[in-house]
Amino acid sequence: MACHNARLSQGGLALETRAQVLKVVTPGNGAASLLIERVSGAKGPRMPLNSPPLSSEEISTLKVWIDEGAKGPATAEAQSWKPALALKAPAMPESREAHPVDKFLKTPEGAVSDAVFARRAYLDLWGLLPTPAQLDAFVADRDAGKYGKLVDRLLANRANYANHWISFWNDHLHNDEGVVYHGDRKTISKWLRQSLEDNLAYDKFVQGLLNPAKDTGPEGFLIGVNWRGDINASQTPVMQAAQNTAQVFLGINLKCNSCHDSFINQWKLKDAYGLASFFSDAPLEIHRCDSPTGVTAQTKFLYPELGGVDTAAPLAEKRAAAAKLFTSAENGRTPRTLVNRYWKVLFGRGIVEPVDDMDAKPSNPELLDWLAADFVAHGYDLQHLLRTIMTSRAYRLPSGREAGPLPRRLTAEQFLDNVSAVTGEWRTLDPKAPGAATYARDWQLKSTPLGRALGRAIRDQIMTERQNQPTTLQALELVNGDTLATLLHRGALRLRDQLPPAPASLYDSGILNTQKDKAEVDVEIAGAEKLWLVLADIDSYDPARTLVTWQNARFDDRAPRDLPAPVPSTQTVDVPTGAQRFRATIVLDPSSKASDINPRFRLFVFRQQPDMRRLYPVDGQPPIAPPEPTTNSDRLIARLYRHALGRLPSQKERAIALDMARTNDGLEDLLWSVFLSPEFQYVR
Repeated sequence: MACHNARLSQGGLALETRAQVLKVVTPGNGAASLLIERVSGAKGPRMPLNSPPLSSEEISTLKVWIDEGAKGPATAEAQSWKPALALKAPAMPESREAHPVDKFLKTPEGAVSDAVFARRAYLDLWGLLPTPAQLDAFVADRDAGKYGKLVDRLLANRANYANHWISFWNDHLHNDEGVVYHGDRKTISKWLRQSLEDNLAYDKFVQGLLNPAKDTGPEGFLIGVNWRGDINASQTPVMQAAQNTAQVFLGINLKCNSCHDSFINQWKLKDAYGLASFFSDAPLEIHRCDSPTGVTAQTKFLYPELGGVDTAAPLAEKRAAAAKLFTSAENGRTPRTLVNRYWKVLFGRGIVEPVDDMDAKPSNPELLDWLAADFVAHGYDLQHLLRTIMTSRAYRLPSGREAGPLPRRLTAEQFLDNVSAVTGEWRTLDPKAPGAATYARDWQLKSTPLGRALGRAIRDQIMTERQNQPTTLQALELVNGDTLATLLHRGALRLRDQLPPAPASLYDSGILNTQKDKAEVDVEIAGAEKLWLVLADIDSYDPARTLVTWQNARFDDRAPRDLPAPVPSTQTVDVPTGAQRFRATIVLDPSSKASDINPRFRLFVFRQQPDMRRLYPVDGQPPIAPPEPTTNSDRLIARLYRHALGRLPSQKERAIALDMARTNDGLEDLLWSVFLSPEFQYVR
């Protein structure tokens, strides 16, 4: 390709398209093909020139491919498939099935148990397992309509629903929490969570992202990431906006043709720049492979038959036009793409695969169009779409059955949230200013090494599919990682009511940094024998180079002293007899203010040994009520299995578990073995 591409075409030959390849290939006859003659050296100079020749095995593979017809990666049927843009609901098939989805799928007989269905529905809508009480109540219900009623009840709890589905949208909109944004990039979590809780219509949702209102809108989505240093022309923020909007909302991958015309589909370089122009406040010069062409892009939608806007129009007008075009009533691509993404979440595979190639032929075009048309007819209602799919018999089929859901591994957020739910040990969202922490779901917190190993995205770019195959890194984190080990240790103590309450601090500095680099401490300590001076790191770039001092630290009017403090650190100080107050000035050393250090830290004073996992008082209730602590191992084990696995332990499992649970260390091991079992880790 170095010599035979669109720019060079040495010898008048390019090999970027099938039509060009056929100039040197005779399908069905490899021996007579010029390509084989040249790469073997049988006719003319051996190709490629000035490069190592192809091996005999490689030439043989090429010849076999030509002998078999020189077929491309797509079948003739797929190549002839032309996806429609307009959306029209297909006629309903004749069927005895009551549910429209089942009519199109011709759903086979069979259904999972009520316990498995409940587990599936809770995880898909809340991201949380049903508690034993919730599970028992559903199984005992004899109402034939209980499946739809459960789905309705889960959807009605908008807080739990939003706290689960926000992770899906964070991936797709490259949004995150627990990170420090730099430059112009902004979080959109508040808007996104509220949109989910309000069940904002999807067309309005897309419009809000593409044409955000000032001050209250989610402008962080279009801003993208301003990479440091020199970047390729295809990675500027406006090109990112084109790539992200096309991929997320239309199922079109523009990344290749943001650099050059695509080699695998019909999209061209000018198409990517035409869409990017909607989000640019200045004319865009087209760059091919990072080289300027001298051509100015014209603002043009990927489907120009839907309309457009003048290239010279102001940015606000172009954004408004983009929002209208993406959600036009004549644009069936947007609802089809969303339906396909949601179907994949619930079934483990899309109606169109891959989900970012919506030009590919669907496995069931009529079902896709009916679901999309029904979605639009019901006002782009995301919860209606979920209910429609989840009340079908197909959704209740055993996993792995034809037309049924595939087994799906828990997401990183689901895994960590459910370890917390089963043990009652929830992590907390720490306050920025002095005050109380709140219990949090995993999505609200900075990602952990375990979460990242399990697939939580590093959201510097959008991610429409997570890679959840087992990896060595996952094994290392699950066996030796601090995140899970801490949850299991504290969870075992909490389940037995042996976790002491965390002591309150006497002083909390709030977050200090280069702007706020000093704080005064003056606390009453009467009766204290020791003080614990805690310096916690809050995501400094380089904590080892962050130099902090407790300056002029003193008790009452006694002689002061300076206490240098590494980041992080805990210093224990003896309190002189009769001392009433402790005072100090917390100072950040000027040498620590460099941008490559970016110091962020926080200081506390305690009169009791602190719980380093609970430096703040915690306000409010956890996402679900914690299990009642008990010293009865038999009761604890039965509840553990019912909650984590949706069933009671077998006699053999019970005997082993009772033996393990004789000690707290053994209970930790039991929790670990349950949480690492495929039965826990998969939505079945």
